[in-house]
Amino acid sequence: MRPLPHTPSDAPHPLDLSLYLVTDAALCERAGRSVLHTVQQAVEGGVRVVQIREKHASGRAFLALVEAVARALPAHVALLVNDRIDVFLAARAAGARVAGVHIGQSEIPAALARQIIGPEAIVGLSANAPVTLDEAQALGAAGVVDYVGIGPLHPTATKPDADAGKGLPALTALRARATLPAVAIGGVTAADVPALRAAGFDGAAVVSAICAAPDACAAAQTLRAAWDAAIALRTPHVKAIAP
Repeated sequence: MRPLPHTPSDAPHPLDLSLYLVTDAALCERAGRSVLHTVQQAVEGGVRVVQIREKHASGRAFLALVEAVARALPAHVALLVNDRIDVFLAARAAGARVAGVHIGQSEIPAALARQIIGPEAIVGLSANAPVTLDEAQALGAAGVVDYVGIGPLHPTATKPDADAGKGLPALTALRARATLPAVAIGGVTAADVPALRAAGFDGAAVVSAICAAPDACAAAQTLRAAWDAAIALRTPHVKAIAP
């Protein structure tokens, strides 16, 4: 697994997928917080990956948000940009510590994204069916993709174009098929975390569970505690980590 961006004087940090926040500006606003404030609270509560997702923002506004979040994050927390390769490149050019991108199935091909952003950045890919998961596996073996997002576990209003919730048995079957590191996503709550970790997932990705919570730090702490307490329940899963 590729390490996170670091300065020559710092030791590299490994990518920790265990608690993964995907931002939603509308949910944050309804909860009375900015995206930046939500991220800061969530990281204080134990989030280890932050993916900035802005489907309706201009490129300039998206870039400004990514730069602001990058300045606020400690070095051990990975910052990813959802879909927008241009925003990732611009943020990197401006000196922001941005670890990589996460790409959906309807966006530019992951192999092309890897060519554009280079060999050191992290590339995540949504893979929500056996065929897309198998394609992701091949991309992982080629060094293109570092991890996959599998879902949705439950129906979710934050992504109206997503499939209906697949449920735990279907996600467990997809996870068993995967050799890449994988996070589960789609309406995930703290109550789901023990079963997801037992199924071999490397992390829980959440949107509403933190962005819509009255207290983002407390929500993250609850998810963090659930993940950490589930260690003993986990079924060992042998993975071929992308080089």
